[in-house]
Amino acid sequence: MMTTFSMKRVNAIFVKDWKDLQRNSYVLFTLALPLFFAAWLGRIGADSAEMISFPIVFALVIAGAFVQAAMVAEEKEKNTLRGLLLSPASVAEVFIGKSLLSGVMTLVVVAGCIWLAEFSVPSLPLFALSIVIALVIFLAIGTLLGLLSRTVMETSIIGMPVMLIFGMSSMFKSMITNEAILTVMDYLPNELLMNIWVGLESGADVGESFLILTVWAAVSVAATVIVYRKRRMD
Repeated sequence: MMTTFSMKRVNAIFVKDWKDLQRNSYVLFTLALPLFFAAWLGRIGADSAEMISFPIVFALVIAGAFVQAAMVAEEKEKNTLRGLLLSPASVAEVFIGKSLLSGVMTLVVVAGCIWLAEFSVPSLPLFALSIVIALVIFLAIGTLLGLLSRTVMETSIIGMPVMLIFGMSSMFKSMITNEAILTVMDYLPNELLMNIWVGLESGADVGESFLILTVWAAVSVAATVIVYRKRRMD
């Protein structure tokens, strides 16, 4: 039986998450980490696009994936996720409701990083589009991590490879000599984002990077929906 999309159900999930967040010091501290990096880079006067864009990518990974994972895992710890899974809320309502707060906070942190790092935004519409697509990717990955984790603490363990691969891999590129690994790294979301931002600044064609980033978003959402439905059936 088909259920109609209800903003009331989405809003109820959002309000509940907002109340839970106010009592969660772990999440609040995590949100501050990218801002510290951005403030430090702004203070030392970093001028390379790759260096300045690092805290923005880091904000998307930390605030998007990590915070989202922690909030979903917290539902599991408190045994409230079961009620959500069995509720009349559709997959879209649950995903939007659970992602809305993390998404808003991520955008606030990203804006803070841009301001603190004194990042000059190239082509605002396309830059904003890249942020939105990346936000979908990392919120989906965060939801997936939360569904696979049993506790909030476990999200930190499972999420560490995600942070290293998607958030900090650019810092290790100069130490890697294997061409195959470097080629794979070029297709990671963080590398695609940096390619887009550098390309927008230099006037290069960024169409291919946008296309691959969109594929990442579609695959991430599809994988999360599959795991969510499996958890719902279980």
